[in-house]
Formats: sequence, structure tokens, C-alpha cells
Amino acid sequence: MLSVNNLSKQFGPQILFEDINFSLSQSEKVGLVGRNGSGKTTLLKIILGKIAYDGGQIQFPRNYKLGHLEQHISFTKKTVLLECAQFLPEEEKEYSLYKIEKILMGLGFSKDDFQRDPYYFSGGQQIRINLAKVLGQNPNMLLLDEPTNYLDIVSIEWLKNFLRGFKGELMLITHDRNFMDSVVTHVMGLHRKQIKKIKGDTDNYYSKILEEESQYEKTRINQDKKRVELENFVRRFKAKASKAAQAQSRMKQLEKMGQMKELRIEKNLQFEFTYKACPGKILLTADHLKFSYPGSVGPPLIDKFSLIIKAQDRIAIIGKNGKGKSTLMNLISRDFRLDAGEISAHPETKIAFFAQTNISKLDNDKTIIEEIYESNPELQFQKVRNICGTMMFEGEMANKKIAVLSGGERARVMLGKILATPSNLLLLDEPTNHLDMESIQSLANEINDYKGALVVVTHNVELINAFAKRLIIFTESGIIDFDGTYEDFINKGGFEFLEERPLLQPFPLKKMATIKENLLEKNKKLESQSLIAKQIKNLESRIIEIEELTQKIDQKLLDAYRDNNSNDISDFLPLSGKLKNKTNELYQELELLFIQEKEILE
Repeated sequence: MLSVNNLSKQFGPQILFEDINFSLSQSEKVGLVGRNGSGKTTLLKIILGKIAYDGGQIQFPRNYKLGHLEQHISFTKKTVLLECAQFLPEEEKEYSLYKIEKILMGLGFSKDDFQRDPYYFSGGQQIRINLAKVLGQNPNMLLLDEPTNYLDIVSIEWLKNFLRGFKGELMLITHDRNFMDSVVTHVMGLHRKQIKKIKGDTDNYYSKILEEESQYEKTRINQDKKRVELENFVRRFKAKASKAAQAQSRMKQLEKMGQMKELRIEKNLQFEFTYKACPGKILLTADHLKFSYPGSVGPPLIDKFSLIIKAQDRIAIIGKNGKGKSTLMNLISRDFRLDAGEISAHPETKIAFFAQTNISKLDNDKTIIEEIYESNPELQFQKVRNICGTMMFEGEMANKKIAVLSGGERARVMLGKILATPSNLLLLDEPTNHLDMESIQSLANEINDYKGALVVVTHNVELINAFAKRLIIFTESGIIDFDGTYEDFINKGGFEFLEERPLLQPFPLKKMATIKENLLEKNKKLESQSLIAKQIKNLESRIIEIEELTQKIDQKLLDAYRDNNSNDISDFLPLSGKLKNKTNELYQELELLFIQEKEILE
């Protein structure tokens, strides 16, 4: 339903892509991948009409509606619910309003939040309000750029299910490979200024790219060998009369051969943490920690929490936003002062702490190389240079001032400082933000090789699965120390997010019951109106049959989620949606019959 032909875009001398062609067919869900700076976000903005393009054509069907996640914050209504409902069609407002409520609950808002001013919430929560607005409008095509950045792991699972059941087209940018693979039907990559769309998941896409580039290089090498042979023949025999015709033929071959350029090696971020040995088996002990932010009301954010971190621990901290995950990291690092409790560490414990909030602590007047050197003045200058290079600040780039760097570049400087810091306890708070998929894979590989203990706050399931052997889980009722992997946790029921955030129902069940009761009561008075009575009876029978089938399918779906059975989920989720939509249609027919019956009685 989207067609892009010969599209080109460049900023100054930098060509992002040129003469690219692709299309999205009905109901296709496409994950857009590519390295940072390849032009993914620019392409989405071009499709949305927010950025002009240099050449080509973009075509949509008439009245085709695009929905996108707006990063700009601008609210006009007094409550969250009114803000999200303002663009809903008037004729279906009652049902759609219910749908908006379910979306907001899925994204982590409570019913009390519905009536709060949108400006009451934090920046991340306001982005989630924008996400609820676009999901609720039911567009023909969704364009989502990093929708998981401000979601906790529970909301991410909910969004996965929502997007799987979305009937329209989807173009998705996300650094979370697990999330993308669970949602999309195709992967489309911006690579070497061109675009390629391949059916399947990211593994299939990257395998195809690797295979094609490997074949290209083999062909290029063979062509170069052939070229050398032809050139040598021409050079040796072009002056000999007996070989002149053959030499002339070889020259024509050379002219037709063309030139295959050697593929430029595309660099990834490389991670090599500086480990400092510690003789202790236990690095840190936290005993009965208690903490509240100044001026906050209600129970403490963290209360009576104890934790032991051993020398080889691999801990992922997961759970809902706003429950204290980052706060716990700041307490462990002693950046925050405890209200009560005690933290003690082995004398040789050395902590390296990466936090997004620490980006603001970088000195704008210093250069990149100065900031990284400051983390460990004992490092040789060349080693500091090497760290700058691994963070993609090569050569003169390392002498750029912090003041001129983007948010993503500053995050890379902070990671560089962590690489330089000698440590045996590594604390990483959302380290994958601003990293592309290739860099996340590099990070996952390195932290597996890290000799010290790891404590990582992340919602990236791929990263969690790569290293975590123990989970600290923040829930509504408290903090759980779970000994096992994330897969173990999911297999034991996980967050039971289906119970906390139920799948969208097509219409409030209480309202359905009310309609049904009213119609049954009226039906008794319509015995003389045999045709309408018969229609009502048939509809009621069909509704009962479909509702019973829906209950069975929903139970199978719930079982599939608990068993993490993706095949059954993909089978039962759309079927459940279709059955509920059909039930909704039948109830609407009943309402029409009710109106007809009322007219007859009057």
C-alpha cells in the first residue's frame, strides 16, 4: 500500500541513499534496519512529508492514513483520556474510548492517571501518551521510530502483542532485535546507500547480506585476477604483429569488463572493559536498604531490600518503570544517600557505573580524548586513542569538544569512560540506548567475556538472554531476587502481563450483558412480531456459540503466552481478535433490532 521509486536524499556532501525502490503490500510489517547515521529516521520523515527529498516518487492509495509516534510534546486537553480520544471518529467514540483505556493500561498507566493533566507526567511518560494517541487512531499504516525507548519490559510485551494483531501496514525502527523479530513479516535494510527488503527476521536478513557481499567479493577478486592477466597479455603482445589481433581483442574485453569497487569495511563499536582483579568472593553487600526521594509521599520507593553481589554474578534488573531500578543502581554506586540500611564492599571492589543521566556531567569545554583520559590517567596515550577509536571517534574526531556532540555521541563518550575505568563490578543502566543492532551485539559479546560481576538495567531481551543468570525484578508488590535466566522466569509465568494488562476486548463486557438483558426482556413483548423475534433468537444463539469458542481460544492463547510458544501465539492471537470483532458486530445488529422493536411497540 506504499510504493517508493528512485528515492534519493543527501545532506550536503553526504549521500544517505540514492535511487532506492521498495513497496509495502497490504498487512506487511517491515522492520527497518541500518547502522546509526544510515538514514532510517530520515526515510520515515520523508514518507511522513516532514523532510523534502532530492529525487524520486512516493505513492499511497487515496485516503490512506499514516500514524506515527510524535517525539514533540504538545497537549491541548486537560486529561490524558481526553487528549488521547480527541481524534477518534464520533460514530465509534464509545467503543474507541474503551480501546484507548486498554491501550493506556497496556502502556503502564493506571485508571487514576486517565484523569490527570498530560503535563503532570515525566518526559518519557508523555512520549507514551503520544504512542497511545497514535495506536488508538487505527491508521492504515504505522510508522514507529524506537517506540520501546520509554517503555518498561512489561509494556514492551504488551506492545508486541498489539502490533502482532494490528491489521494495517507497519514500518518499525528499533534497536531491540528480539522485539523486531517478534513483530515483523519482513526486514528492510539501508546498507551502502541502497535498500534491500527480505522476508523473515533479522537473522535471515543479515545472512542474506553476508552471503551476497561474500559472493560479490569473490567475483571482484576473480575479476581483478582476470584483469591483470588481460593487461599483461596486452602489454606483452600488442607490438607483435602475430599477436596484435589477440591483443586488440583483450583490450576490448578490458573495456567491457568495468570496475568492481572493493567493499568498504563497516566498523562496529568495539568493547573491551578494563578489568582489575579482586581477591574477594563477595564484592558488595546491601543490607535493608531504604530510600525515598525528598518530598515524596507514600511508602518508600525502596524499603528493606537486601542484596549480595558475588565476584562472578551476572544480574539483570528488570521491571516496570518508576519502581526504582535506576535508583537502586545509584544507591549501589553510592551516588544517592540512603535513608536507612548499609552498603559495604570489599576493599578491592572497583565500580564502573554507566548511567544515561551521567551524560550531563560531561564537561562541555573538554575534548573527547580528555574526558576519557580523565577516567584513568594511568593509561598510555595510545590506549586512550584506541578507546576513542573503538567508540568511533577516530583521528581528529577525538579532539572534538563535548559541547558540539549529539546525545548519541555523548553516550558513546560515557561508554568510552567506562571502558577506561579499572573495574571488577560493572553497573550499566540502559546501555543499549543510542546503539544500533550491530553495536548491541558487540556489547553482548564483550560483557560475556568480562571477568568481573555485572549488574545491568535493561529492557532489551536480547541483551538479557545473552548474559543474565540472575534477575532482580521490580513488581507492584515489591522486589524479587530470582535465581535463574529470563527464559526460566518467563517459563514460570513471568509478569503475568496478560492478567495485569488484558487483551483488548471489542466492547465492555458489562455493557454487552446490559444490552443482552434489555433485548431479552423486550423480546418477550415481541412474540407477535415473529420475524424480529426469530432474528433476535438466531443472533443470540450465534453470540453464545462465538463467545464460548472465544473463551476456549483465549485460554489457549493464555497458555501459549505462559509457555512462550510463539507459533501458537501467532495462530491464536489473530483468531481471537476476529472472533471478538464478530461478536461486536452481532451485538451491534442486536442494538439495531432493539431500535426496530422499540419503534414497533411505540
